[in-house]
Amino acid sequence: MMTAAAETRPRTDLLNLTRSELEAYVVDELKQPRFRTDQLWHWLWHRGVRDFGSMTNLSKDMKARLAAQAVIAWPEVDVVRVSTDGTIKLLLRLVDGEKIETVLIPMAGNYTQCLSTQVGCAMACTFCSTGELGLTRNMTMGEILGQILAGRAYLAENSLAPLKNLVFMGMGEPLMNLTELLRSLETLGSPEGISIAPRRSTVSSVGIPSALKILGESGLAVPAISLHAPTQELREKLMPKAARVPLEELLACLDRYPMKMRERVTYEYIMLGGVNDSIAHARQLVKLLGQRRCKVNLISYNPPPPETGPARFQAPDPEGVLAFENYLRSKHITTFLRRSMGQDIAAACGQLKLLAG
Repeated sequence: MMTAAAETRPRTDLLNLTRSELEAYVVDELKQPRFRTDQLWHWLWHRGVRDFGSMTNLSKDMKARLAAQAVIAWPEVDVVRVSTDGTIKLLLRLVDGEKIETVLIPMAGNYTQCLSTQVGCAMACTFCSTGELGLTRNMTMGEILGQILAGRAYLAENSLAPLKNLVFMGMGEPLMNLTELLRSLETLGSPEGISIAPRRSTVSSVGIPSALKILGESGLAVPAISLHAPTQELREKLMPKAARVPLEELLACLDRYPMKMRERVTYEYIMLGGVNDSIAHARQLVKLLGQRRCKVNLISYNPPPPETGPARFQAPDPEGVLAFENYLRSKHITTFLRRSMGQDIAAACGQLKLLAG
């Protein structure tokens, strides 16, 4: 018979338990054999099952205990918007009512998912709509990975290609939620779970040296650094909070980042018309990165949706972008032009602002 204390105890969200934590819960709380952990983990993360009754190889007693003591707290899909280019944006509602956005980006035969790690963002970069929201709170591991479960379910229900890659480039600064980020990355690699290898997960950050050191030591992801300016002075204007870490200190930290033979640090560079997109800026960028083991992603500025007010910046001239790219390549810096996806549904880089509805 269940005690009064057990009845009032908050239910455990199983999606917020790592593999070792789930094992402890199965053995110590549910009083079940250890092997049940593998079965339950498979149902939660590989099969994406949301109700205990469907877990057919669990014992009747275990399913009853789970129903009484635990929950599987998926985020709820409030709104879906689909771009003309096939990009899909999901507005998700978390258990406490807070909302975040995640984006499914079509690639060659598969999808890449852009994940959020915070409700809002504290960094307030001048070109980013998410930064205008401010920070509400960090997301838990279950909420971060719950985006993947919701995304995979949507793709499967609509007979679309599978999810293959992850980029932690959505709402929030991942390294300001380092504990939950690391728990999420560790859980991702489980072969009986989501099973996405570290080489298919990219963590985007403005660059926090102390956290980058820990991420590097974990070996769980390769970083993409939001640089966006070739000098400390210009970075202070565009990214005042991020620029509290001097560029010299940030780059020295990244030079020490442990990488495998063919891995390189990616530097993201949003091109703002008339601000950081001239050949003079390209020369400064070459001076900064020319001797480093890196690659550069050039991203044209995506203005915010008209309903949010006038844009603070302008998109760069396309010919100027090509000239910028060609200059970097002529100096032997591996450079890519990143195509903006989902602009028409406010799902492109820097546009996430809870406007899916």
